[in-house]
Amino acid sequence: MSDPAAAPLAERLRPRTLDEVVGQRHLLAPQAPLRMLLARGQPPSLVFWGPPGVGKTTLARLVATQVDALFLSLSAVLAGVKEIREAVARAQAERRALPARRTVLFIDEIHRFNKAQQDALLPFVEDGTLILIGATTENPGFELNGALLSRLRVFVLEPLAADEIEQLLRRAWSDGERGLGEAPERLPPAWRERLVQVADGDARKALLLLESAHELIERADDPAALDAVIGRALRRFDKGGDHFYDQISALHKSVRGSDPDAALYWLLRMLDGGADPHYLARRIARMAYEDIGLAEPAALRQALDAWQAYERIGSPEGELALAQAVVYLACAPKSTAVYRAYQAAREAVQRHGAQPVPLALRNAPTALQKSLGHGQGYRYDPDQPGGLAAGQRYLPEALHGARFYEPGNQGVEARIAERLAALRRAREAGETSG
Repeated sequence: MSDPAAAPLAERLRPRTLDEVVGQRHLLAPQAPLRMLLARGQPPSLVFWGPPGVGKTTLARLVATQVDALFLSLSAVLAGVKEIREAVARAQAERRALPARRTVLFIDEIHRFNKAQQDALLPFVEDGTLILIGATTENPGFELNGALLSRLRVFVLEPLAADEIEQLLRRAWSDGERGLGEAPERLPPAWRERLVQVADGDARKALLLLESAHELIERADDPAALDAVIGRALRRFDKGGDHFYDQISALHKSVRGSDPDAALYWLLRMLDGGADPHYLARRIARMAYEDIGLAEPAALRQALDAWQAYERIGSPEGELALAQAVVYLACAPKSTAVYRAYQAAREAVQRHGAQPVPLALRNAPTALQKSLGHGQGYRYDPDQPGGLAAGQRYLPEALHGARFYEPGNQGVEARIAERLAALRRAREAGETSG
């Protein structure tokens, strides 16, 4: 028989009741949705979506305990249709023996199941044989079949806050039954603060680090000794998943919102987490022409120069160039006028098809083309009064009068707006007089 004391600290401290759970107050407070569902005694099939170490497996076990259900567990990394069928057979046998008893089938990393494996669950979720609880670190809207997802209620789990990690560490350090049974003063405050920082919202990681600290405590109380064991703090960062795109979205929106402090923070969060600086440089250039445009034409030059600087001098010096570009872009006036004009013109091309080029604008390098009227009546604008051939049209007839670009009133674009308005008035007056 295995010794419970030999189990990892995270396993020994696994909550046995909902009240022992640290964090996830948005789900477990007295009037929160998951707590209320469990109070009714008939929880639906559901999926817990969140980063590692926030309690997805623990909550699945507690759901089964709350409703006195048989708890079965599979890992989608190792299991397939065969294991699903075995779990269903066991659930059906349990129902025959105890008709009132339900079965909770917990599938960890359910996003790794393919379509056939997910489809194998459908009939048994539908007829109530199983209460399915999935756990995933990936967006269920992308990773789960629509048919299965429509039968699941999604609950989002959040990383634990710093004070919640600290609460967990204090409990684990002092608990004499399941924890380490140590006096609070034996854990130096500087060590505890460092553990909270490095855990970065991951309860399992926090407890694993606490075990390492416990082994060190007899030998040294120097925070540097702790750093030698736990290493550099690695932030939660998913280079291809939702958390990655959440952070690049936060960076982009902070620049768009003219908040250089927030923009710098998100840039450094991504660099700290291991994001590819070349990817960030490309996104920064995109911000320059998508959200700033002609309100500050120098913004794109600043972004491209930063990109080139990074390519030439590398990390870490080149990261300062990216930071400078981000601050410049955040402080610059903003305009989406060119972006909107581009979208409108593209829509016009798609809607109106291949409209012919007006005769006056066509190329006429040969006598034949001239005889066909190509270039006839064209007036060279720079030679006209005011640099404008008033009344001359440049769009196809079907699009005459269309307006795609409407400049904003910020920065350089405000001056562009004044000039363009004057040119449009002169052109329209020329058409009227003609």
